[in-house]
Amino acid sequence: MDCRVKPGDDDVETDGIRMQSRSAIRYIAVTLTALALTACASRNDVPVSGLGEDDDAICRANGVVVGSSEYVACRKNRDVQRGNAAAKADRAQRNLSETMINTPYKP
Repeated sequence: MDCRVKPGDDDVETDGIRMQSRSAIRYIAVTLTALALTACASRNDVPVSGLGEDDDAICRANGVVVGSSEYVACRKNRDVQRGNAAAKADRAQRNLSETMINTPYKP
């Protein structure tokens, strides 16, 4: 039995397909990782209230007419409160991360 490689008997097509499938898998893995990381990085989104509060319903419950200056002021106040809550949460997260960085771990 002759096991020597003969000139011109290279299996180039199979190697090319293997390399293409490896690069495709690598490309898919990098894409999925990037999507996962960008989903975690969306801290600038204004959080929706977890209590199911509806600004429109709350402002109307105060007895103001939709479109009146009192209604507009109520909606603006609710927006400011939501922004303040988001800023407070960001500040707390930043303080926690700074504390974790500046506090050495001693087992």
